[in-house]
Amino acid sequence: MTTNVSPPQRRKFLFTMLGGLGALIGAASAWPVFRFLSPIAADDSGDKVIVARGDVAGGKAHFFQYQGKPAVVLQPAPGEFVALSAVCTHLGCVVAWQEQANEFLCPCHGGRFSAVGQVLAGPPPAPLETLVVELDGDQLKIG
Repeated sequence: MTTNVSPPQRRKFLFTMLGGLGALIGAASAWPVFRFLSPIAADDSGDKVIVARGDVAGGKAHFFQYQGKPAVVLQPAPGEFVALSAVCTHLGCVVAWQEQANEFLCPCHGGRFSAVGQVLAGPPPAPLETLVVELDGDQLKIG
């Protein structure tokens, strides 16, 4: 027994199937766009980072993670500690410590920052973000 499907019924079925497939593809492609545009969730790993005072030698930089982002602490003078975000304010590259020049260098576009985070040269529009450092015995509490 054969059943004949009229062309309007066939057309309605195909449009329904194509509409459903289009909705599925639209939803699948909208999810990554939504995740990209939504704000980043705050990292609740704690407000302060503890670094041993002995890990920060004079003139050397000690890199660590602060709230999910790279940061650095250094000792420019004996007993004086400076903590900064290690993210360049130009395009977000991670800066590197140049011990001989006593400055930070952004490897992406040549931005240079002083040991206290001030812009020395290059395209960065603002200094590096400063983090609070508290000395507690043999530990540095940063943040």
